[in-house]
Amino acid sequence: MHKKLVVANWKMNGLSADISAMLACLQKDASILNQIDLCLCVPAVFLNSMAFLSKKLPISWGAQNLSDKAEGAFTGEISAAMLCDVGCRYVIVGHSERRQYYGENNQWVAKKWLAARQSRLTPILCVGERLEEHEKGETLAVVLAQLDAVLNLASSQDFAATVIAYEPVWAIGTGLTPTTNEVLSVHTALRAHLIKQYDSATSQTVRLLYGGSLKADNAAQLLTLANVDGGLIGGASLQYDTFAPIYKALI
Repeated sequence: MHKKLVVANWKMNGLSADISAMLACLQKDASILNQIDLCLCVPAVFLNSMAFLSKKLPISWGAQNLSDKAEGAFTGEISAAMLCDVGCRYVIVGHSERRQYYGENNQWVAKKWLAARQSRLTPILCVGERLEEHEKGETLAVVLAQLDAVLNLASSQDFAATVIAYEPVWAIGTGLTPTTNEVLSVHTALRAHLIKQYDSATSQTVRLLYGGSLKADNAAQLLTLANVDGGLIGGASLQYDTFAPIYKALI
């Protein structure tokens, strides 16, 4: 059985000093971090620093986005090969903010997933429904459609290295969270869908994370549910005092 995975998504926050401060605090928890997988997804300009500053820590680092193109005249974009070159292991693909603010549809997200896998990065594929979709009872239809766009391009071998993060859009940064039964229902459906697409063995290699207003006071409850293999944490990951209780809830 693989370790639980905790991913910190710093979004467009933090400066070099903030990253150094976080890593210094994490150093105190090295024995705890050896029992889980922890990944920091910081802004792209700091990824090279992460490779140097975190080399004595049992953690990984990743990017928050990538281009679906391998190289070329695409000003401002960052390729999978570039992320590999600075030591990234993970990359977030299809976060709801990318879908909402930058027009990334399911097909575009699938191309980014493919670019990541072709460079042997581990994609953290984000899926989740908006509030109006949730209220109409469309959660599973939306989430599985987002997943299917990627599955249509994926062999079982390639998809086995993927991480899926269920983040209900209406819960991100709002303080609202689904009930434990709602989280359990979605994660169970995701696992069953993977078994139907591939097989049980492949399904079990895919880690399913929960994200969306995940914090210290609900981490133990949500992250120990069946088919929840860790968490994707946004705002609460920016400060050690709010982040540490979340990953410590897994020990």
